[in-house]
Formats: sequence, C-alpha cells, structure tokens
Amino acid sequence: MNNNFSILFQAKKSRANTDGHFPIYARVTINGQRIEFSTHRYIHPEKWSVDGNRAKGTTPDSRTLNTYLDALKAKIYDYQQQLIRENKPVNAENIRNKIFGIEQRRHMLIPIFQKHNQEVKALIGVDYSPATLERYQTSLKHTIEYMQWKYKVSDIDIREIDHEFVTGYEFYLKTVCRCSQNTSVKYIRNFGKIIRICLCNGWIERNPFINYKGRIKEVERVYLNQEEVYNLLNRHFAIPRIDQVKDIFVFCCYTGLAYSDVRKLSKSHIGLGIDGGRWIFIHRTKTDTRASIPILPVAASILEKYRDHPQAQNRGTLLPVLSNQKMNAYLKEIADLCGIQKELTFHAARHTFATTITLANNVPIESVSKMLGHKDLKITQHYAKILDKKVGEDMRQLRERLTAATQPAEQAQQDRKTAKVVGF
Repeated sequence: MNNNFSILFQAKKSRANTDGHFPIYARVTINGQRIEFSTHRYIHPEKWSVDGNRAKGTTPDSRTLNTYLDALKAKIYDYQQQLIRENKPVNAENIRNKIFGIEQRRHMLIPIFQKHNQEVKALIGVDYSPATLERYQTSLKHTIEYMQWKYKVSDIDIREIDHEFVTGYEFYLKTVCRCSQNTSVKYIRNFGKIIRICLCNGWIERNPFINYKGRIKEVERVYLNQEEVYNLLNRHFAIPRIDQVKDIFVFCCYTGLAYSDVRKLSKSHIGLGIDGGRWIFIHRTKTDTRASIPILPVAASILEKYRDHPQAQNRGTLLPVLSNQKMNAYLKEIADLCGIQKELTFHAARHTFATTITLANNVPIESVSKMLGHKDLKITQHYAKILDKKVGEDMRQLRERLTAATQPAEQAQQDRKTAKVVGF
C-alpha cells in the first residue's frame, strides 16, 4: 500500500449555504497531489469535529453521516487496491477517474505514430528531409507487422509497451526482416521517438527503453586512395552519361558534398571566401548545418566543364546530377572499368574527401569538420581512425625525431674513439 496516500474530510466554511450549514468535502492526497470533491452532505459547524474529521455525538443524524463518510473512505481505498491489482499507477488522475466513474482514455500506438509522421511530412523542407519521412514511414510499417507477428493485434495501448516489447521488436527486425545490427537499431530508435512523445505528454509513466542497450557497430567506410582518385581523374569515358557521373563523383571527392547537397548546388551557393577565392557555402540537407568549402582547382574545372549543360540549366543547378539510384548503378560500372576492387557508392566520394584529400594531406581535423558540416568533431574523428597512411607518417616523423636526438651522443662517442687512435 502506498504510504503517501491519505483521505480527510473537511467542512468548508467558505461555501456555507443559506441555512448556515457547511458542505463536507473529501480531500485525497497522493504523493503530494490533491483531489478535492464534494460529498454532497452538509452539517452545522457546531456538530463538526475538525480534529476527528467526522460528526460529533451519537444522534441518528451524526451516526448516519459518519457511516456514509466511512463507507466513502473505504470505497476510495478500494479504488487504490483496484489500481494496484490492475498494475496501473496510483496517482491523482487515476483515483479521480475511479471516483467519478470516468473511463481512462486509451492512447493507442499506431494513431500516435501516424500523427507524428503527418507532422514530419508537413515540415519537409523546414525541419525534415523526404528521406527522414521515408525512414519513419518504414519504421511504422515494421512496427505494425511486428505486432501482428508477435501479438496477433493491429494496435496496442501504449501503457502495455514494456521492455519485452522493445527487445522482441529488435529480435523481429534481425530475424524476420533480416535487417543488420545497425539498421535494426536505427528502426528501434525511430520507434523510441514515439515513446518519448508519450512520456512528455504524460500518457505513460515508465520508459520501456530504460534497460535497452542498442549499440551501433562501427562499419568500415569505403573511400578511394590517392592512386584510385588519380585513376578516375585521368580517365575519360566515351559514353557521355558515364563520363558525367564520373566527373560529378570526382567533384564530390574534392568538395565533400553528399548526394543531396550536390544535387541542389546552384550559383547562390558560390561566394567569395575569407581568402578571396571561390567557396561553396551550403546548409546540409541532412542536418541543416552550414558547410564552408574552398573550391579546389579540380572541382573548379568540373564546374566550368558543365557550365552550359542543358540539364543543369533547366534545373537551375551547376551540375547535371542524375538520381541517386542511377548514379550508384553507373559507379559500379565505372569501378569495374577502372579496376577498383571496392563497393563504390556515391557516398564514398564524401569519405574520400575526408580521408585521402584532406586528413591524409595534413589538413587539421577541425577544418575538415567545418567543411563537412559536422555538428560534432567526434564524427570527423571516425575518419582519422581509418587512415593507416596517417599513422605511418606520424610514426616516420617520430623515428626521425628520435634518430636526431640520439645522433649527438653517438657522434661524441665516435669522436672519443678517433682521438684515442691518433694519440690525443
């Protein structure tokens, strides 16, 4: 039983009727929260015991009133026990609903999820991208299918979602949907946002994610080394469409732009930088963070090559970018033709910029992070981890410093040996 649960009766002087009788109110206090309601009984103030919270004396009227108040108190305690048996929170709202016979409003998962997705759709171009909406829609689809698979239901009261529901959902994604670890965790995190909405609205009191540990596995990012970049840069393809895809990929290798950003790149994104040269100033589609990128000569030559391209002019962009699906399809063909033994996708260009073009050439990681438009330097540090060349270069410099430090001592020892030989 909850130790912070109490019931008191009060005769309200401030609400006396025309006969001078005071209405009797019940006050229920639960963990500091109060409920007050009228018992619909009245009493003369002289017949009310403030200390005893009941009528004075043993007259029939007093006994009748006290019996009624005792019965009411017993009923409220019974409501408390009902909530405990139903495994529902014993709080002011639930006790009030029991007292007044109000059926607690049920909050179902799917309508909440659908409403969230509708709001995301309305905010596309403001706070969200179409890709974000697509991820939430897919997450909703998986959630519906999971409930049908495990519980044989099409919806569920959010108060019934517990730790078992969450871990079962992850198991379903990995086994039935054949999702990878990282993909499964991302879908679970999308679902977790819906749970946070429910918590913020007070619809649930316990967070089913408290003991859930969804860990993202670090994956090896595909990027091109310097030789592979030069191979692409100097390769000309007779088929214009393939050569066009190659050029745009190389452009992103030298700017770090993601597909969604290079696709929308226009004249309005080009301006003079702090060094007086041409820079790209763009807000990333994915995170809306600002990226500031000096235009290197290779990138500048590609912009010039497609300056009058009809497809780019029709769209009001600087480059004739195809759909992401087509770009990736052509890149696989380009990799085969160039002998690149890597799973080449368009996003590999951004990784190449971060590693081979910048970090491997000693560009400070803070500058790289700024150009990539990362919100957190830790994201950029992932690229630094995969640069074996950088590690090798750092160790070479260390060896040179250590060698230089030991040379004076070795030279002095050699001079002493020479002096003994010549008689000094």
